[in-house]
Order: sequence, then structure tokens, then C-alpha cells
Amino acid sequence: MKRRNFLRATALAAGALSAAQLEAANDIAKQWNSKKKSGFTLWQIPSHRNTIGNSYVMRTSKGKVIVMDGGFPQEELTLRGFIGALGNQVDAWFISHPHDDHFGALIEILKNPQHMRIKSIIHSRLPEAVLKAEPQSEKLAREFYTLLQNLKDTQVFDLQQPGDVFRYDDMQVKVLGVANDFTGNPYNNSSMIYRVWDRRKSILFLGDAGVECGQKALDGPFRSELDCEYIQMAHHGQNGCDENFYKTVKFRACLWPTPTWVWDNDQGKGFNTGILKTVEVRGWMDKLGIKEHHTTCLEGLWQLD
Repeated sequence: MKRRNFLRATALAAGALSAAQLEAANDIAKQWNSKKKSGFTLWQIPSHRNTIGNSYVMRTSKGKVIVMDGGFPQEELTLRGFIGALGNQVDAWFISHPHDDHFGALIEILKNPQHMRIKSIIHSRLPEAVLKAEPQSEKLAREFYTLLQNLKDTQVFDLQQPGDVFRYDDMQVKVLGVANDFTGNPYNNSSMIYRVWDRRKSILFLGDAGVECGQKALDGPFRSELDCEYIQMAHHGQNGCDENFYKTVKFRACLWPTPTWVWDNDQGKGFNTGILKTVEVRGWMDKLGIKEHHTTCLEGLWQLD
């Protein structure tokens, strides 16, 4: 589906879906249902504002819906529309870390679920020292934790050790990394790391993992399980895991939840000079011989069956 059609289909007004929106949602569902499936389907969701949000939706062959992060608060309506097209129920919602470009849309949905049902939320609460180490993010993170505490019909998993495996029909999710106690680049370096797979494909989700988080995963007990077919580029492709991480882990294709201004390294968008730029990371991929790249700013909505 072309990006403009996807955005048109999921641009929602507040409240229930209109008749036209329901028709567009049903078109998405029919397209999915018409295909013969032997595994889960993944969608890499583009931002309709060219922001840096991280958003993935998956659906098993039997219809269970799993969300990874979800993007900025401004992406709430787009995400509501997409989930609505798939039945308006989320079986599991994984949050990598409490930054608004990853959990902002979920916060807005939790405040006003409307008709959406979320059966479970999986996260890893930050240690207090880490939570306080980033004052600009602390207030929203605590608001999120309070929302989770007050949920009545949603099961919340707060994972403080890696190794848990969640099974959804033909799809499995293994948690390879949880919140850390690093106080440098604190929230990003507490990104949960997940491996998602079925019989045909595997994906490694890194969230915004920094150098230290990536190295801890390499040194940890699940090193061999980092190898995958598709890898979500850490921190949207820049200033994330280092070159050694990508050289050590085996993979063949990259997922880039990356807006144009990050892909092109526009230094006028609030990043400090001297950071690891996307063009450098893209150069690493060239040296590794990686030819397949799926980028939200260039490709829009991308589907993997």
C-alpha cells in the first residue's frame, strides 16, 4: 500500500471510526486475509509528520496483534486506525523504553482507550537512579508507570531479567535485554532488546540501544540469539550501537525507523555535533555487504510476510 493511501486510511477524527474510515480499515483487513500465510506479518509504520518515532505492528497467521513501541503522541490517531483495521484488539504491546517517540502514542491510548482492548503490556521499569538521570524525560516516564499501575483489564509484565519467551500462535518473542543501570545515555541504554521469529524469518529489535547496551548484550548469555535475518537499527540509525556490534551480529537486512532529516543528518534538528551520524552507519552496512534496507522516510509503510 502506498504511503499516501495508508495515511488517508488511518487519519482518524476523535471517537469511533466513520463509515468511510471503516471501509478503508476493512480494505486493509481484506488484503491481509486474502493472502495465504504460514507465519506472522510485520508492518513498519511510517510517521505522517516525518518525526523520529519507532512503530511496528505484527499480526500472527491466526489474527493475534502485537505492537512494538508505537511512536510519538502525535501518531496516536494513525496507530488507532491501523490497529482498528486489524480488529481493534492488541494481544501484546512491547515498550522498549520510556521516551515519548517510542511510548507516546500508547500513553494517549491508555488515557482514552475508546473501543481498543489491550490484553497485555510488556516493559522493563527503569531503576530509580536511571529514571532520575534524565530529568527532561522523568515526568512522562513516571506518568506512564502510574497509568500501568491503574490498569484493570490489562496484564502488565515488568521484566527485570532477560530470557522470558512469549508465544503468540506461530510467532515467538524472546527478551534478550532489559533495563540497565547505566547513567550515561541512560534511557536509551535501558532499551529492551527482543528477538521475534517464526519458522520463516527472524527480527531483532534494538530500540534506542546505545554502545553500552549493545555491548552488554554481546557479552551476555544470549549472544547467539542476537543473530537474525532482519535488524531494527538502533536509535533510528545513528548514535546507537557501535560498529563492533553490527560486525559481530549476523544479519542480512536493515529496518530503519528513520525520518528524512536523520537519514540525511540534518544538524539543525537539535542533535549535538560530534555524534555518530547515519551516513557513517550506512557506510558500515556497505562494508558488511548489506544490500536490503527498509526505511520509513524513503519507503513509507513496509510489509513483511
